[in-house]
Amino acid sequence: MKKIAILPKGFKAAAVAAGIKRPGKLDLALFYSEAPCRAAGMFTTNKVTAAPVVVCKRHLKKGSGFYAIVANSGNANAFSGKPGMDDAIAMARSAAACLDVEPHSVFVASTGIIGKRLPMQKIRSAMPGLCGTLSARGIADATRAIMTTDKFSKELTVRVKIGGKIVTVCGVAKGAGMISPTMATMFAFLFTDAKISGTALKSALRDSVEKSYNCITVDGCMSTNDTVILMANGCAGNTEIKSGKDLALFQKALDEVNLTLAKLMVKDGEGASKFITIRVSGARNRAEAKTACLAIANSNLFKTAVYGENPNFGRIAAAVGASGCAMDERKLKIKLGPLGGREVTADVRLGMGAGECTVYASDLTPEYIKINAAYN
Repeated sequence: MKKIAILPKGFKAAAVAAGIKRPGKLDLALFYSEAPCRAAGMFTTNKVTAAPVVVCKRHLKKGSGFYAIVANSGNANAFSGKPGMDDAIAMARSAAACLDVEPHSVFVASTGIIGKRLPMQKIRSAMPGLCGTLSARGIADATRAIMTTDKFSKELTVRVKIGGKIVTVCGVAKGAGMISPTMATMFAFLFTDAKISGTALKSALRDSVEKSYNCITVDGCMSTNDTVILMANGCAGNTEIKSGKDLALFQKALDEVNLTLAKLMVKDGEGASKFITIRVSGARNRAEAKTACLAIANSNLFKTAVYGENPNFGRIAAAVGASGCAMDERKLKIKLGPLGGREVTADVRLGMGAGECTVYASDLTPEYIKINAAYN
């Protein structure tokens, strides 16, 4: 039986069917903290940036005093011009009014079809019911409400003892397509009851994202809406985490949550039948190792070979050679693991230095084409 993630102290969640998608389908989620939070966020680097991303960045500049995330599926509110920006602002204000908090204390996120207006009247009408059903058990519904082409929900809770207190880190995520590692790649909403400085919170999230969401790819396509937000309300009662051992313990817990969620996205990749772990070592530095990893991971020739269980290592060699990283063909060594199972490994050694990186990817199947040919 699948375990349901448990929210940290002071956090609640809820979801409703607002009618953004088909009737009766959960499509509007709310995550709320009873205590004000510090927050950190990372977002897509796509220059076609969804309105909710712009609003979140503005709100983060306030520094602290955050209370909620309201998120919808079924509509991305991207490439929607000033009306879309007005809708994103209105969405935050609507939730804020129901929660009796300031609008800037609410983050907004949207996912779904690009280029269409949000049905704001439906969202406004649904907001009182959404806020009125907040509970510690609402995380399961809220996680389902942010799904689009996902086949299953993604959540994890990790607990760690810091300064004599139990600190909880919980994460929920969605993502199965438009997954490309250039911060972030999907939604990941992270909640902790740790008391932690703003500087440490931002540093922990940045480091964790680089090792998780920035190291996965399904199709090499970057979304307009990618959002990762980490909220900390301090309700665990621990001594404030700033650096040293306490920060290392928090980082480890956060890394476990994010890497697990990132891998689940790849395993849920649209049409995916294989989970591929690609390790490149012996590069001049980590950046070049990552470049080589992603060249392999995003090669359609390699991905289709894995789908067809064809051990064509020449496709790996070609991808690495075209990646632009420093290499010497005479030193290149490739080991491709058995292709018959669900999980496949590709180990590549360049023999140029000590740089290494691991990236997680999926294969490319006819089902991926079917899903995306019909998505509108």
